[in-house]
Amino acid sequence: MNKFTLSTYLSMTLDLSEWISQAEAARLRGVSRQAIAKLVANGRLATLDVGGRAFVRRGDIVSFEPNPAGRPKNPSDE
Repeated sequence: MNKFTLSTYLSMTLDLSEWISQAEAARLRGVSRQAIAKLVANGRLATLDVGGRAFVRRGDIVSFEPNPAGRPKNPSDE
């Protein structure tokens, strides 16, 4: 079982099987690890930091919807 309890102050149990490394997230999405790190840095993906490594939730990676490319259109230009 991949569960543990965070400190005595946080009586919270996490299922570690839902957290994956940024490298694994990159493989799932078919992008570079740097692309995943950039999404984390921009606050688009939440992380769990354990031992100096940042993990992302598998469900967030699978369901991630990228923003459309380019600048948003100005309604007055149409």
